[in-house]
Amino acid sequence: MSVFYKELALKQPKAEGRRWLFVPYDQLTDTVGPLSREDPKSLGIVLVENAWKGDRRPYHKQKLALILTNMRHFALEQAERGIAVRHVVANGPYHTALSPLIPQLGTLRVMVPAERELREDLLKLSRSGGLDFIPHEGWLTTPAQFYESTGKMPPWKMERFYRRVRTETGILMKDGKPIGGKFNYDVENRLPWHGIPPAPDPPAFKVDNIKAEVGRLINKHFSNHPGQLNLKMLPATRNDAHTLWQWAKDACLYHFGPYEDAMSRVSRNLFHSRISALLNIFRLNPNDIVQDVLAMDIPLAGKEGFVRQILGWREFVYHVHTTTDGFRSIENEATPVAKWPGDGGYNTWSGKKWPSGKTDRVLNGGAAPSLLGNEFPIPPVYWGEPSGLACLDHVVKTVWEDAYSHHITRLMVLSNLATLLDIRPRELTDWFWIAYADAYDWVVEPNVLGMGTFSLGDLMTTKPYVSGAAYINRMGDYCEVCSFNPKKNCPITPLYWAFLLRHQAALAKNPRLRMPMASLKKRKSQRRTQDRKVFNHVQDVLSKGGVLTPDNLP
Repeated sequence: MSVFYKELALKQPKAEGRRWLFVPYDQLTDTVGPLSREDPKSLGIVLVENAWKGDRRPYHKQKLALILTNMRHFALEQAERGIAVRHVVANGPYHTALSPLIPQLGTLRVMVPAERELREDLLKLSRSGGLDFIPHEGWLTTPAQFYESTGKMPPWKMERFYRRVRTETGILMKDGKPIGGKFNYDVENRLPWHGIPPAPDPPAFKVDNIKAEVGRLINKHFSNHPGQLNLKMLPATRNDAHTLWQWAKDACLYHFGPYEDAMSRVSRNLFHSRISALLNIFRLNPNDIVQDVLAMDIPLAGKEGFVRQILGWREFVYHVHTTTDGFRSIENEATPVAKWPGDGGYNTWSGKKWPSGKTDRVLNGGAAPSLLGNEFPIPPVYWGEPSGLACLDHVVKTVWEDAYSHHITRLMVLSNLATLLDIRPRELTDWFWIAYADAYDWVVEPNVLGMGTFSLGDLMTTKPYVSGAAYINRMGDYCEVCSFNPKKNCPITPLYWAFLLRHQAALAKNPRLRMPMASLKKRKSQRRTQDRKVFNHVQDVLSKGGVLTPDNLP
């Protein structure tokens, strides 16, 4: 018998006479919903460890381990409270795993899953009466607040939504006005980091018997999955989650604001909290986090910036995703949908076809919009092959080691380079979903399809977030160790101009691109020709897994 089952058996109460809940992998909390208010002795929960889910995409080993260790510890924590636990191991869709339990346990309740993919899986069981969806109480805002602030039709703007929520809740408000006189202090949170103040190292966590057992399971059953497995960096218990958050409060948040947009090869974390993966499985309660930050004595700009990430952007992308049915329907127009889950370039990188078959066809692979018509396959550099670009190589390395990087490296390195190279937006989205521990469809699709690649146009953002080498040099230190000079020969700058040139018809009327498009018109024909040559060369080299050097640029 496994270590986990032995410990569960010791804590397990009698199961008779219980009302049963199905608790998905992204709802590991007893701070909201029935688990927060009903008598533990009257409740039972069903948890499903599902190899079918794990194999739908080649998920990062660290991501799989995070989910499994937290599920198992959550089971033990709830059993200790007096809640009966049914732990199911499955290898098929969730509705087929749960269906045999209904005659024994009766109709199951479940808070509406955040992930669309899981909701779709459970619909069949719900329609047959075996499952009751109840509201998810962990969200901080309502669909009404979203619609009333942004309208029911796009374009939708986060700032309008955020201001409405602030005004209605009174958060960082006084006498109906924002504290400090501004709703948004983003302009003040853009300092580069030069080593002072020192950036803290994130905490390590005990590798207990449960975590060690999960590690062995991952290495045995998911050995073909990418990424490094570092159990010491995995928060697995309720106490671990609180430890990580306490570290963030003590060591990070005072300096978070000014350096929110900074990037560094010296400190991959800087002053970011690293709590997003725990928030998205509700191991940490978003409301508790916001209230904690509001109570802290830290600079207003940083406090507002952190609150905006949770109360503003996180809630906003969730509403956008649910309103558009995962971008399948936008303004009553159907969006192309991938027939099955993509592997994010795994096949190209590894030379191995990702497992397909029944797992591919039970649920489709998600919306595949592409406003700019980008069709370049994701190159092997995103899977760890060196490119010669220090910024890209460093960030990719951190992702495959940690299943994490902070939001600016995601946007201005990984997504920026992908957009400049015309990488398929759906493929990049799948890559993010695979590689990041905090990525689920409601998170990754709005952030990558909507913001990172501009494949949805102005549906939820006002411009493509692209840049040349100057921005990366200004906000990071990667250029210091790169073979390219950002002011002379870095290919990212001609890639930027070539991007504007290729897509000028689609971008010409964008008011936020007025200045760069005017500069493009003034750019000499010879330079434009050179920009195109660099673009073609970079695509060619990277597609073959080659390394860019100053000597081999056109």
